[in-house]
Amino acid sequence: MSSTATTTATTTAPITADAILRLFPDIDTSGAALEGHDEEQIRLMDEVCIVLDENDFPIGTASKKLCHLMTNINKGLLHRAFSVFLFNDKNELLLQQRASEKITFPDMWTNTCCSHPLNVSNETGANLPDAVLGVKHAAQRKLEHELGIKKEQVPLEDFRFLTRIHYKAPSDGQWGEHEIDYILFIKANVDLAPNPNEVKATQYVSADRLKQMFEDPSLKFTPWFKLICNSMLFEWWAHLDSGLEKYMNEQEIRRM
Repeated sequence: MSSTATTTATTTAPITADAILRLFPDIDTSGAALEGHDEEQIRLMDEVCIVLDENDFPIGTASKKLCHLMTNINKGLLHRAFSVFLFNDKNELLLQQRASEKITFPDMWTNTCCSHPLNVSNETGANLPDAVLGVKHAAQRKLEHELGIKKEQVPLEDFRFLTRIHYKAPSDGQWGEHEIDYILFIKANVDLAPNPNEVKATQYVSADRLKQMFEDPSLKFTPWFKLICNSMLFEWWAHLDSGLEKYMNEQEIRRM
């Protein structure tokens, strides 16, 4: 585990994209990789992600498409993300299977919601407390977009920030992930109305059931979800109702 640098600057306004062209002058901006994909998923590739240095400090912005092309990832392009783990009152974890229409990691099972804070005023942040608040706002937005969960059922104050993981993972030859991923837990009973363009299926699972699923060769899981499960998830899960505080608000970035 490596320690993140301490920063004192804050940001509440959108940051500019100019720095990216200076830092990555040979960035791949080709649109060819999107040909043949679902129109709505192509549209979402225009969303503006927060580009980071290795210490999670924002250095600019780039489209979701640019951030997920392996040609750019291999040049060092890194962006901010979050992963939500939502549990019901039985302490079962809500999983989703990503839709076939998804451009990256289609049809794979994963945690409740995985996405990115965008370059909008309430989702950015240059220091850790501001960034955590930003990803909580983004988590509310995406839980509603992907799963139809209303913000009132997942209030900001109920999200618990645990840690950040820095990882890189290819999806196929063209696409992949390179993220500093904020891990958020929340316990809530929610009403689901999944967006079929985002989510193929959902299910609640116990820890034992999830371990059984990992043994099934017919099921595929996203790489970040497997990383989190193999390293930390089950220990956190065991302390969901008692003792989770000792795992929360970790200041260091875990390098995976």
